[in-house]
Amino acid sequence: MLYQLYETQRALIEPFADFAQATAKLYTSPLLPLSQSPFSQRISAGFDLFYRLGKGYEKPAFGITSVPVQGVNVTIMERVEMDKPFCELRRFKRFSDDSQTLDKLLAQPPVLVVAPLSGHYATLLRDTVRSLLGDHKVFITDWKNARLVPMADGEFHLDDYINYVQDFIRYLQKQYGNCHVISVCQPTVPVLAAISLMASRGEKTPLSMTMMGGPIDARSSPTSVNNLATQRSFEWFENNVIYRVPDSYPGAGRRVYPGFLQYTGFVAMNPDRHASSHYDYFKDLVKGDDASAEQHRKFYDEYNAVLDMDADYYLETIQTVFQDFKLVNGTWDVRSPEGQLERVKPQDIQTTALFTVEGELDDISGAGQTRAAQDLCVQIPASSRQHLEVQGAGHYGIFSGRRWREVVYPQVRDFILSHHPQASVNRAPEDDGELTSAHSATAQVAPDLAPTKNTPAKAAPPLAKQRRRG
Repeated sequence: MLYQLYETQRALIEPFADFAQATAKLYTSPLLPLSQSPFSQRISAGFDLFYRLGKGYEKPAFGITSVPVQGVNVTIMERVEMDKPFCELRRFKRFSDDSQTLDKLLAQPPVLVVAPLSGHYATLLRDTVRSLLGDHKVFITDWKNARLVPMADGEFHLDDYINYVQDFIRYLQKQYGNCHVISVCQPTVPVLAAISLMASRGEKTPLSMTMMGGPIDARSSPTSVNNLATQRSFEWFENNVIYRVPDSYPGAGRRVYPGFLQYTGFVAMNPDRHASSHYDYFKDLVKGDDASAEQHRKFYDEYNAVLDMDADYYLETIQTVFQDFKLVNGTWDVRSPEGQLERVKPQDIQTTALFTVEGELDDISGAGQTRAAQDLCVQIPASSRQHLEVQGAGHYGIFSGRRWREVVYPQVRDFILSHHPQASVNRAPEDDGELTSAHSATAQVAPDLAPTKNTPAKAAPPLAKQRRRG
């Protein structure tokens, strides 16, 4: 019932939010008399703030159209490599006409970024992906909003998450012979489970796994997130935060943990900070500080966009990770796609290097929670392990922003490179010698093309010239 009430309230507010947006523009347009009235800037700022608070937020785009690779601008195109009912494996394909740059791209390591399925979309890792693209072939798990998944596609359990991750790893291994995995926050636990199960079966495991700010052992330095999970019973969560998707969505009838409840929890953790941020936005609009106002919009366009999670997956995560601590207690059994129960044994991992990253001020995954992976993976040689505590960084600072780019990423890049075979050039079959005519390739990527230092803007390539992709 709560979900239906929320949707009704949102439908009622939406026209008022649209009116507020139009009114804000009326009071700032130099062509209209209202902009000349006293306090017009304040009135416009007030209506704009109301619009921001009342509007609906859809899934943002990654919006990464190009990245520099050693001084050469490389065009990026997104495409879906695998499409599963609850997740897409998304690749950021890189294009270049410069032969030297192409050779560098082909030789770079393939990396699977496992994004969180904990309320926000994978686009929260936009900064992570943008940095990685300069030195890696990048794939990411783009989780779907459960309210958009029809009931006919079945349920989604924590075991399914783990099986998805293993399928994605095998896909990259088939394409390139090997791969590296980076998990951020929530997926550190299922990713460690996935690789552990592969090791126990004798399968090839990734060359390295980088785990950042995740609850491997949620008993260590518990945060408010951990405390909520331990103070409430499994039955409380099932009875109080699980609702059915309304009829207006493709997933009508599906049991979910709604995104708007997760968002409410996010805001409740730091209400004063969010209130202050919105007041600062109002003042920036009054002052005409467009740069600061736009920065606020970009952040909250991402932060306010949330997705629903399938109820089974959410409840099993609460119980397994935050209540029973099954991973660290060695009591976690995962059901394979064939229906067989398998025990998760991190001690079976031997050939996958491990890098753990924590933020000194992380208020979501406390100190020591991620480092616990080092104690579980006892057979990984000491020379293949590394741990980093980022001074002054909160949860988001270890994968986004200045500290990520200047402190964390260089070490992640070097760690991956140090555990990647230097003698081999890992190419997928499609990368190895695939050529497309400049005419057809330009038709595909023309909106994103930008001149490189080796390709003058004034020189249009002849039709006979071939474009290679990397």
